[in-house]
Order: sequence, then C-alpha cells, then structure tokens
Amino acid sequence: MAIRKSDSDIAQAIFTVNRHAKTAPDNQYLYALKKEALMVMILQDRAKKIGLHFSKNPRKSQQQSSVLVKCGEYYFHMLPKKEDFDQLDHLGHLDESYRNPASRMNLKVAKEILSNLTGLQPEKKTQPMQPIAKPYNARQTDRFYTPKKSYFD
Repeated sequence: MAIRKSDSDIAQAIFTVNRHAKTAPDNQYLYALKKEALMVMILQDRAKKIGLHFSKNPRKSQQQSSVLVKCGEYYFHMLPKKEDFDQLDHLGHLDESYRNPASRMNLKVAKEILSNLTGLQPEKKTQPMQPIAKPYNARQTDRFYTPKKSYFD
C-alpha cells in the first residue's frame, strides 16, 4: 500500500510539475498531471477553489478567466467549468506581487508523487524507425568513356 503524502508534499509536487511544464517542449502530460492532481485534491477536500481571476495571457485577445485553487501553501490556476462561474466570486485581475513559496523538488520525484496520486502514467513513446543509411559507393565511371562532343565545342 502506498504511503499517503502530505498536502504540502503534493502541493510542492504540483508546483514543480507546473514550473517545468511552462518550458517543456512536450508539456501535455505535465499539464494533465497537474490538472488531475488538483481535481483529486479538490474532491478529497485537501484543496479549495478560491475564486476566478482574469487570465494574464488571454486567448485570441478576448478576456478569459481561470480558477484560483489553494493547495497547501501554494496557489494554482486551472481552466474553469461552467458551474465555477455561478459558484465562485470573481476576484478581478491577479495580484502580480504574490509569489508561491520557493520549492526544491526533483521533477522525477514530483511526477512519481502525482502519478501515484492520480493513476496517470506517461504514454510510452515509440521511437520512429531510423532509416538505414546506404553505404556510399563512389560513382562508377567507365575508363574508356569519353563524352561526346556537342556541336557547341
């Protein structure tokens, strides 16, 4: 049986995964892990939806809101559901001066904690077949071949 991690350990793992997802070239699994972990924590009453914020970088230049979630000592944003607009207060623009606490957690450890919590496993990537390079063969030239003279010569 897996040992139940504390809320602060899970929040720190979510923070670590979220920080790495922002710069990762293939970030879909990391964002899915963050979303599922936050949903599990909310369902278990170990995290709480605080309210709605206007997004800092809205899509297609239209105003967009995100849900502010408090988990441990950390705050996270996630996409809202329809019922969130009815149930949560809108907090306006987010406070740019607030920062989450500093965190030092290895990404591998963070992913392991969250995958144990959510059951999400990374998809196994199949390596594309490498084309087999053909050995270089020097161009065969006929020793007795002489190019025909064109009438321009």
